[in-house]
Amino acid sequence: MSIKSNLIRTTAKVVCKREEVIANAPQRYQQEIFNKLMLNGKKTVFGKDHSFSKIKSIKDYQEAVPVRDYEGLRTYFDRAAHGEMNVLWPGKPKYLAKTSGTTSGTKYIPITQVSVSNHINSARNALFSYVYHVPETKIFDGKMLFLSGSPELEFTNGIATGRLSGIVNHEIPAWFKGAKLPDYKLNCIEPWELKVEKIIEDLLPRDLRAISGIPPWVQMLFEKLLEKTGKKNVLEVFPNLELYIHGGVNYQPYESRMNDLIGKKIALIETYPASEGFIAYQDNPFVDEMRLIIQSGIFYEFIPLSEVGSSKPSRLLLNEVELNTDYAIVLSSNAGLWSYMLGDLVKFTSLKPYKLKVSGRVSQYISAFGEHVIASEIEAAMAHAQKIHGFSITEFCVAPQVNPDDQALAYHEWFIEFDHLENDISKIEETLNDALCKRNSYYKDLIVGKILDRLKIRVVRKDGFKEYMMSINKYGEQFKVQRLSNDRKVAVEMKKKLQYFFPVGPCFFFWGGPPLFFFFFFFFFS
Repeated sequence: MSIKSNLIRTTAKVVCKREEVIANAPQRYQQEIFNKLMLNGKKTVFGKDHSFSKIKSIKDYQEAVPVRDYEGLRTYFDRAAHGEMNVLWPGKPKYLAKTSGTTSGTKYIPITQVSVSNHINSARNALFSYVYHVPETKIFDGKMLFLSGSPELEFTNGIATGRLSGIVNHEIPAWFKGAKLPDYKLNCIEPWELKVEKIIEDLLPRDLRAISGIPPWVQMLFEKLLEKTGKKNVLEVFPNLELYIHGGVNYQPYESRMNDLIGKKIALIETYPASEGFIAYQDNPFVDEMRLIIQSGIFYEFIPLSEVGSSKPSRLLLNEVELNTDYAIVLSSNAGLWSYMLGDLVKFTSLKPYKLKVSGRVSQYISAFGEHVIASEIEAAMAHAQKIHGFSITEFCVAPQVNPDDQALAYHEWFIEFDHLENDISKIEETLNDALCKRNSYYKDLIVGKILDRLKIRVVRKDGFKEYMMSINKYGEQFKVQRLSNDRKVAVEMKKKLQYFFPVGPCFFFWGGPPLFFFFFFFFFS
């Protein structure tokens, strides 16, 4: 083990011990953060508009500042983006993080000088946690690949603007730069597919130890790597690869395929970064849950899912939340966010210390008949079906079919791009449906009461999701498929990407286009 690795291991131990102390005193540190936010907020336009000078307690704050999403705060965000001083936080933002909103179009989230450390230190601590729990690791003796957005920034009224992952590239500490790939020039390449090709060329002679990125894009990189090298798995190319750092989407649906590509299951660290703040990270690679970051400039409130959208929802503090309940997460932070509805749903798995899982998006659900199915339920059902039937997928999404063409019962329509499939589709449908019934009693009641029919799978042709994402200009390392929607917008487009198939007995055989379909049609029926 190198001198550098030994120094990092010693530092990681100190940092992780300190974080454990902080995690065990959440109320104290949250109160301290709240007090600092109020002190600075008084100096802002927002603070004056909401009488911060009169606020003496958290209860006063909750009375004075309603919960709002991006649209509710857009006026303030726009003023800050136009370069106005002291709008949401003293001074001007250091950066504007550009992000694609599901309901608000492009959003520009302020990142202030003091909030930068939330993103950088939290990412560092996630890595340190791995080193702390796996002291024999040698990840710092080789290279780490971070699939991120372009680090090239534009300037909006004098404020550097870009994707969060690109912004972070400008704040990487000097001690880490030597281990990080790709370099700045390579990271700026467009389009995404060309960038992947160049990254692979650059990677091949190197000693890759760890990789970070959104699962579908890391999966794509691995597939292209194996195409180029002709190897059976990634470990044949990079035998020292030991860690995958992921976040942004649930990893479970991709796990089977990723393990096949890599050659075995390697260590995982899940992170929960957002443009609005770094919320949590997996502090132990052997325990599948993320620890909430208590002392990093963010004050948290939580709204029960059942009260989201009500005029005066309960706004719970950490000492009021319960296990295994879905909450919408609300942030006030030193980035200038005030009672901001992030849009994510979280579920606590531990209260001492506070640990959680992301269970979905407030705006992504299916409730065409009152079933209120959320992302964590369909993802868990998919993971269960994969385990039972041994298939792997590239991507999938789900939408309600309220008005079937044959005037039959309505149903949930699952669009799945399979990577490997040997089983009868109808058996997979049955397993998925049963798994979803077990996880959502409302859905089960609708099935039993014959209001809904059993879900139906539509097989998407190879690269169908890729084609869809390219068609809406959201193809790249930072974009994600909207997995769950209560309307048919995505479903209508995915209908155009279905794979042709011909059923023979209980099995289904698939082909890539009309010619073979008609060949077999005439062969059997002429």
